[in-house]
Amino acid sequence: MRKIDIEQAPTRFGTMYPEPYDVPCRHRKRWRLGAAAGLTGFGVNLCRLPPGTWSSQRHWHSNDDEFIYVVDGEVVLVTDAGDEMLKAGDCVGFKAGEADGHHLQNRSDHEALVLEVGTNTPAASQSTRTSMSAAIVSDGKKASFGHAFRWSGGVVHRPS
Repeated sequence: MRKIDIEQAPTRFGTMYPEPYDVPCRHRKRWRLGAAAGLTGFGVNLCRLPPGTWSSQRHWHSNDDEFIYVVDGEVVLVTDAGDEMLKAGDCVGFKAGEADGHHLQNRSDHEALVLEVGTNTPAASQSTRTSMSAAIVSDGKKASFGHAFRWSGGVVHRPS
């Protein structure tokens, strides 16, 4: 049978961000549907965001395109252009290399459900543009939560 049992799909619950940057993302839940289907060219995640939860810290992707579709509920998209409400049926895309840090925040009183689709290449990288940068060493050492980072032009780069 080819149907994916979502409850059996690999998961990423919570976050690997160091304290205190983990706090707004602790309760997010991702089901890695693309991995469950054996896909390698792109990733597909179903992300549940309880009230008050963020999808991630603000970031942008050097080599990955990213597409977001709001399945249920509402989230606030935060970018350099400001805040924008996204409701069920709304979608947004982020082209690889566009240095506009983004993330989603669930500021509502209800859970939100979001489908995330993105390139899944070995050379993919993510750049984080937040105050989290202060927690990352600038000499290329590993950060406390297990990712190698490098500092370039005032932006922290993390391999995906």
